Amino acid sequence: MSDSLFARVESCFVQAETFFKRPFARPHVSLKLRGQKAGVAHLHENKLRFNPQLLQENTEDFLRQTVPHEVAHLVAHQLFGDRIAPHGEEWQLIMRGVYELPPNRCHSYAVQRRQVTRYIYRCPCTSEFPFSPQRHSLVRQGRRYLCRRCRQTLVFSGETRLE
Repeated sequence: MSDSLFARVESCFVQAETFFKRPFARPHVSLKLRGQKAGVAHLHENKLRFNPQLLQENTEDFLRQTVPHEVAHLVAHQLFGDRIAPHGEEWQLIMRGVYELPPNRCHSYAVQRRQVTRYIYRCPCTSEFPFSPQRHSLVRQGRRYLCRRCRQTLVFSGETRLE
């Protein structure tokens, strides 16, 4: 699976080099991306990260559309510098002109959202505040949060729920 990804990244760079008649620095490519994003281009580090689960579940479209999408970000950055919009004219030019693909900003892959635990905090005015595990941890370390309505300190109720 990853061999076809690396080969596709390389073919996208070769395509851009043929089109623009100039070389482009090759990026570091990793499969260390989770969550809802299919791919991310780190412009200043010249790095591409891809989501292995979405690659596996959507291989054909991922290799056809997502890989050139992310490579186009790096090519646009190398050609035009920092002062361009992420999905602006320059990036769109590369998507249409070099790769002959629609410049879609987002993928439409089915992404399963993971369940997260919420810690329920309350205040005297009976408002309920679901805290993330990170915020709950900060409270346990001594941080205080106040209710915006009654200005009293929020207190953990002992309840949790999955969302």
